[in-house]
Amino acid sequence: MAHWLFKSEPREFGLDHLLALPGRVARWDGVRNYEARNLLRDHIQVGDTAFLYHSSCQQPGIVGLLEIVRAGYPDPTAVDPDSPYWDARSSRDQPRWYAVDVRLTARLNPALALSRLRADPALRDFRLLRRGNRLSVLPVSPSEWAHLVTQSRIIPF
Repeated sequence: MAHWLFKSEPREFGLDHLLALPGRVARWDGVRNYEARNLLRDHIQVGDTAFLYHSSCQQPGIVGLLEIVRAGYPDPTAVDPDSPYWDARSSRDQPRWYAVDVRLTARLNPALALSRLRADPALRDFRLLRRGNRLSVLPVSPSEWAHLVTQSRIIPF
């Protein structure tokens, strides 16, 4: 089992969106970065866990826990011309982009704010905190995962 961090803007697709879905399950799609695509396609597996991170908002931070419930598969939004994530170079026969399905399993209370993460010396190598890091999917080491889950109260659903 591996651990990940999935970044999303809360106004586009966040914790509240997942809470409103049946079973709190959704397709994690629309990723258009090759490094993140490779993680979705080749590495993220059913049973892996992930932090849900809200970015590009007033208080960025880790807000929830996810479980991967379907491993990487071709992202259907890439071949849908009506989707904002459509890619004319992608096809059903030769998919360019991949998605996974996630289930929201818990909320963190309080959320782990980015400012708090940056101030934590135990996270000095945390990939999220590296300068210039813009990936929407990141690996999280077992030691980082263990440390972070002890930093907030986890409220399971």
